[in-house]
Amino acid sequence: MSDTKKVPVGVSARHIHLSLEHVDALFGKGATLTELKPLSQPKQYAAHEMVSVHGPKGSFAKVRILGPARQLTQLEISRTDAFTLGINPPVRQSGSIEGTPGIRIVGPAGEVTIEQGVIVAARHIHFHTADAERWGIQDQQMLKVRVGGERGVVFEQVLARVSDQYALDMHIDTDEGNAAGVTPGTFGEIID
Repeated sequence: MSDTKKVPVGVSARHIHLSLEHVDALFGKGATLTELKPLSQPKQYAAHEMVSVHGPKGSFAKVRILGPARQLTQLEISRTDAFTLGINPPVRQSGSIEGTPGIRIVGPAGEVTIEQGVIVAARHIHFHTADAERWGIQDQQMLKVRVGGERGVVFEQVLARVSDQYALDMHIDTDEGNAAGVTPGTFGEIID
């Protein structure tokens, strides 16, 4: 690799992470998520299973569940999705759900209403520890990333997330991806 800090850019569509308790409530006692396809991060996958989510103004059917199950249920949406649902979630790092709006979730075997857990995911880059060390990047550091092309942009406030469990990949939501003309195979360059 050259001395430019190039990272693949992935667009993350609306999706939900469920707790084991909510997998049971929505799909039946003892239900498990089944893998449809692997994601860019090791041991993470898009599940065959989907749910619908219902806000005060609107809803979405067929929201993909990402597995495996987590400690807490969390719905990640774009700002445009939030307008459709009629809620105003904050931009947050995944897992930081304190004080966020809730939502009603419906599955084939039941439904649950979470009191909090809806976020617009902060744009971020997953770094394997070796990549971060090579480029002098610290966990939780804020970066700037240039994405070229016909609708090129510079994304500011890109959160670095560093772990030996991660694979190098930048994640933005559908609003951001569409605005920048991101397509499969797009790379960004860390410029600061």
